[in-house]
Amino acid sequence: MEGSAIGQFIPLILIFAIMYFLLIRPQQKKMKQHQAMVAALRRGDQVVTQGGIIGKVSKVKEDSANEIEIEIAEGVRVRLVRNTVAQVLNKTEPATK
Repeated sequence: MEGSAIGQFIPLILIFAIMYFLLIRPQQKKMKQHQAMVAALRRGDQVVTQGGIIGKVSKVKEDSANEIEIEIAEGVRVRLVRNTVAQVLNKTEPATK
């Protein structure tokens, strides 16, 4: 009687395990990579926002770690929330001393 009750839950457990390895785990990995990319943003990086705007990072505000300023045209600067950066096109090289 107890063996059959456990047997009924095995398919449910297998479905959850498959869902975890095919959906949840890759999404968490992608989210961690995005957070690392956003945390590594610095002045001079060329970025694409989630809205499709391409610009160059002109200022990374340290006091509010959630905000950057990008220049989308000569003299046109826009403040953005860091998490809205979808992709970094060109990374600037670190300054050598």
